[in-house]
Amino acid sequence: MKLFLLILSSLLTSTLFSQKIDSIYFNLYTDSLKKGTFNYINIDGLLSNGKYLPLDSNHLIFISSAGKFYGNSLWLEKNIQEEKLHIKVVLRKNPAIFIERDVWIKTREAIETLKTLEQLLEEQGGKPARKKGRKN
Repeated sequence: MKLFLLILSSLLTSTLFSQKIDSIYFNLYTDSLKKGTFNYINIDGLLSNGKYLPLDSNHLIFISSAGKFYGNSLWLEKNIQEEKLHIKVVLRKNPAIFIERDVWIKTREAIETLKTLEQLLEEQGGKPARKKGRKN
């Protein structure tokens, strides 16, 4: 009987104090999506207590006009022809809460390579610092 009451009280307490998601927001790390890669779509939920919670595919349903979602990550093929995608995200527990955005697809490939240490030092006119050995 005590075990039953303990379980019942813990369930009621967790239900009473659990926070409800009031709204959801896009929090993209970039201004455009890249072809031939996974693009993480970050969604934050505003809780009823005013705090934000990062949400994933356990909480959300992701829909896109092209590409395929794997969790929060949207895979775009290299040969995709669209200039932008329409993304809709729906809260699983309350489908009345959703958000939609058009997100552009990057059109230029970044072909710039990073400079080597030697190239950077040559530009600055310096030499790499040598470690000084201990003198006994």
